[in-house]
Amino acid sequence: MPKEEPIRQCALTRETKPAEDLLRFALGPDDVLVPDIDARAEGRGVWITLSKASVEAAAQKNVFARSLKQNVTVPPDLALMALTRLEQRLLGALGLARKAGQLLTGATKVRAAIEKPGIIALFTATDAAPDGRQKMLGAARAMSADVPTPHFEVLTSVQMGLALGQENVIHAALINGSAAKSALYRADRLHRYMMN
Repeated sequence: MPKEEPIRQCALTRETKPAEDLLRFALGPDDVLVPDIDARAEGRGVWITLSKASVEAAAQKNVFARSLKQNVTVPPDLALMALTRLEQRLLGALGLARKAGQLLTGATKVRAAIEKPGIIALFTATDAAPDGRQKMLGAARAMSADVPTPHFEVLTSVQMGLALGQENVIHAALINGSAAKSALYRADRLHRYMMN
């Protein structure tokens, strides 16, 4: 029997959603609020819709203190802290996918992999040249017309390069496997946080 997805309520909107559509915040030392990206911190937490704008609104409207029923220190850059931690989790997951042989980098390797089954996601650096981005996306669309391959532009070439132990990485592709699926999950959460 499949594991049931936990449901939580967004403290800002009061909507109930699957936990994967929300972001948890917990109290750290000295009652300072911190993003709990993996929802594993001890104690009570506050769930907010997975969106930078929602986190900013929750901080402005004093939602965290009301939900926890106590005074809390909300860092002025809380939304940015959450973004940074989501990026860190994705970069770590990409590194693990690379070690597992489930991540390819470089335009030539990625283009060749697009022509075979097994690609579950494409990454293009946010600072990629427009013509290179369009060529790669055109090749991906041509090969996966029925079900589009997820494409993410959420990290710079320097960020990807540092995480993967290479010089600037412009194009990367995840190949089906458990480590790649974990990276895909992390990429999707980061993308939704940035775009909503």
